[in-house]
Amino acid sequence: MVNEGDYVAIFNSVHRVMKAEKLLKGDKIPMLLIPAPRALTSDCGLAIRYANADRESVEALLATSSLNPEEIYQKRDNRFVRVDKEAL
Repeated sequence: MVNEGDYVAIFNSVHRVMKAEKLLKGDKIPMLLIPAPRALTSDCGLAIRYANADRESVEALLATSSLNPEEIYQKRDNRFVRVDKEAL
């Protein structure tokens, strides 16, 4: 479901994750709405998955729309590592 190197954005509500999905799809930015991985905590149970190549455009669009995720993780060595949202 989540490939090595992909990012997973966790939101604090279903409303926010659905709004983020609509916004990203509207801009034709490649992403996928997925169930939040069990290894990660999520109040809403959903997350947005996106590739490393799309990280800058995804996170910039979310930031300018005031839809910053609560947490962002990257899959590295088959585990999820929390990353700094500002480190683009």
